[in-house]
Amino acid sequence: MYLKRSRVIAEAILLAVVGVLLPLSAAIYAAWALSVNTEKGRLELVASQAAARTHLSILNTAARLRALDDQKQLAPCSDAHVAEMRRVSINGRMIEEVGYFNNGLLKCTSWGQTTKRIAKLPPEFMSGDDIETWVAVPPLVSGADPLTVVQVGKHNALIDPVRPIDLLSDNRIRVTIVAPNGRVAAMLNDLDTQVALTLAKQDKSGLKDDYVYGVATNAGWTAIAVGHREELIAQFRSQLWIFLLFGAFASVFIVAMILRQSRKRLSPLSELQIAVRNREFLVHYQPIVELATGNCVGAEALVRWKRPDGSLVRPDLFIPLAEQSGLIQPITDQVIDAVARDLNELLVQYRSMHVTINVCAEDIKSGRILETIAARIGRTGIENTQIWLEATERGLLDIEEASRTIEEARSRGHKVAIDDFGTGYSSLQYLQDLPLDTLKIDKSFINTINRQSATSSVVPHIIDMAKALNLSVVAEGVETVEQAEYLIEHGVEYGQGWHYGKPMPADIFIAYLYENMKRRRADVIPLRRSNG
Repeated sequence: MYLKRSRVIAEAILLAVVGVLLPLSAAIYAAWALSVNTEKGRLELVASQAAARTHLSILNTAARLRALDDQKQLAPCSDAHVAEMRRVSINGRMIEEVGYFNNGLLKCTSWGQTTKRIAKLPPEFMSGDDIETWVAVPPLVSGADPLTVVQVGKHNALIDPVRPIDLLSDNRIRVTIVAPNGRVAAMLNDLDTQVALTLAKQDKSGLKDDYVYGVATNAGWTAIAVGHREELIAQFRSQLWIFLLFGAFASVFIVAMILRQSRKRLSPLSELQIAVRNREFLVHYQPIVELATGNCVGAEALVRWKRPDGSLVRPDLFIPLAEQSGLIQPITDQVIDAVARDLNELLVQYRSMHVTINVCAEDIKSGRILETIAARIGRTGIENTQIWLEATERGLLDIEEASRTIEEARSRGHKVAIDDFGTGYSSLQYLQDLPLDTLKIDKSFINTINRQSATSSVVPHIIDMAKALNLSVVAEGVETVEQAEYLIEHGVEYGQGWHYGKPMPADIFIAYLYENMKRRRADVIPLRRSNG
């Protein structure tokens, strides 16, 4: 429905404001989202590398300890044995110290013989089938900072847990390694331990409080790489101007489109009046088919508004305004003229064919339409029985006046149908009190056939009601074979819809009709020959 001028202007202003704010807001959001995702991606990469390098350092150390354990020729804690442990410690870039245990006690290390009594403790967790692991262990021999301990067989090694990750970041990224047992094993560029443990429990990378963080896990080792929000904001500012430029272009385009559309809508009634005056309306015809045989028995004439630029305007966009303004009557007259012009020869040749014309409420009330048809079709040779009139329930609100017009129409030979049945008011009263010939079931009810919906049981009731009142039934909006078969089974005589044909220009409809006749003849002739 077209709107009043003041409402169109107010709507245009509102849409213009939205058209400016929305792209700019979207640009700001996109710049922020890109900055966050870029930073998260960078931190995820650092975390992934940190977790992988930590796990690899454990595996490499374990491999060196296995090789050392396999050297049975070395007498335990001999000078050669200590020298070999020292060599492993020096060559292993992550290894700070190597020790030898026997009977649960530390006997010697790569530093030499041990004088203290140091007992082996149960492992905190296993990093593999034979790799016992401890984290944050202060070495008792050297007194160095807490280290990670790996033991395979009788040998263990103390690993600096920071060394595998110290090349991965600068001082703007803080990296924390959390062991499989949930303890912090290493920390590069200090981060609050509780914050690190909280972030390690997150399922994915993200933004939390003042932290942008990336999380990655490898073989139970979790790495958290944390950047500061200030870095993110700096990156966001660098992205923002580019996105704002695109947002500004989008705003200008949207506002221009809104102004263009608003100008088109400012005077819809004037446009419609000009269209009536210039006879810009044409008719498309949708086939009406006898369901049992598939024979095309007629068509519904559907009005279309063809603008001078060739574009077609849908009826639901102009019919309501035409009805409100009274322009629907001259439009109906143009439909009648089009039917007489388009299908005159066809209807004269095939008297069983009919065309259904939609009639507005005012024409039903006044009866004007009957004289118009008589004047415009009476000289063509088309018979009144070939022109069916179709009115919606809302066009029959005054039953007394509608009855007079319908009775007169039927006395002249026209058949009268009620359209969109079930979508208006007091449908049963219309059927009982009005002298109708045909009932058309609305498409919304046909759509419910074979579906589980609240209105799926309405169709059989409408069919039964029509049969009880001796009305023929036309089903609108038939789109599937299943719907057609259901309607045939329930005794519905006629159908129309995309399953049989869309609304089409007159020349295409005539070709469709001839093809339909040709196909039906081809079906019937072999049958007759087979019967002798």
